[in-house]
Amino acid sequence: QVQLVESGGGLVQAGSSLRLSCAASGRTLSIYAMGWFRQAPGKEREFVAAISRSGADTTYADSAKGRFTISRDNLKNTVTLQMNNLKAEDTAVYYCAASRYLLPVAAISYNYWGQGTQVTVSS
Repeated sequence: QVQLVESGGGLVQAGSSLRLSCAASGRTLSIYAMGWFRQAPGKEREFVAAISRSGADTTYADSAKGRFTISRDNLKNTVTLQMNNLKAEDTAVYYCAASRYLLPVAAISYNYWGQGTQVTVSS
């Protein structure tokens, strides 16, 4: 069992940056691929970024490419999402998730989820 807790969300202006963190407890994160998803009001949860167990491989949604960077520190059991040049359409609750698969992009492939952190970008 893995417990995930996100932090770092907030209210920012368009063009700003935020750094989201996900801290894990219960088991080491190194055995899981990790991902970030987001869900805006009235919309389905969507994939943002994922990183492999070692951190060597990453993948991003088109909306995140060039602006967001996912990284992990297996010694500290943390995963981060650096978000730059934020836009109003990035407003959503952001979720951290852990998967036993290699580098999944589908939410159904993730086994553990955090409670989410709100990101609001004003235009």
